[in-house]
Amino acid sequence: MGIQISPSVLNADLSRLTHEVERIAAVADWVHLDVMDNHFVPNLTFGLPVVEDLLRHIDTPADCHLMVDDPGRWAPGYAEAGAGSVTFHVEATRSPVRVAKDIRAAGSRVGVALKPGTSLDALADVIRHVDMVLVMTVEPGFGGQSFMENMLPKVRQARRLADASDSDIWVQVDGGIGPGTIEQAAAAGADVFVAGSAVFRADDPAVMVERLRADAENAARP
Repeated sequence: MGIQISPSVLNADLSRLTHEVERIAAVADWVHLDVMDNHFVPNLTFGLPVVEDLLRHIDTPADCHLMVDDPGRWAPGYAEAGAGSVTFHVEATRSPVRVAKDIRAAGSRVGVALKPGTSLDALADVIRHVDMVLVMTVEPGFGGQSFMENMLPKVRQARRLADASDSDIWVQVDGGIGPGTIEQAAAAGADVFVAGSAVFRADDPAVMVERLRADAENAARP
């Protein structure tokens, strides 16, 4: 599996979601959908009805990042709606293994996310049930934040953890990813990159996606 770019619509025009996804559809591997409930994080975006409607009108695979309390209640619904990948926060549930199993049973890849202050030790029980580890490189909740370089050792640790597993586990980074920071994250071992502001505030989002992919591929080469 090579480098994958997952543009986040958080900084796109949310009133024209289908149009915004079409702007990057030819070059992006995923479209990243940030679901926030104003409880787990101090922001509110959109929920399952919006995602269901969007997925009826796009072909780009959906990478749903659930920043919500009680993900076990909501996560399977996103998989059933057709999301290719559903990620929940390990901090948001006492039963991460059950949540992971339910997402997979509903037909989606499973991601598990960690806030900057959460140790990878929190994944000890669930790691064998997931397909992706998301290392947040900002505090979740808002787009446009600066990349936290002190998360790079955590990305390296996540890469080692993934490589030591019996499965093909991807390592995703989300937060402040753009030209300059994507190279650092790729060199540390990340292979899936969420970029919001850098993509949708660019003059040509598709060109920016291609630039980010090239930068990451160059940095990831041994």
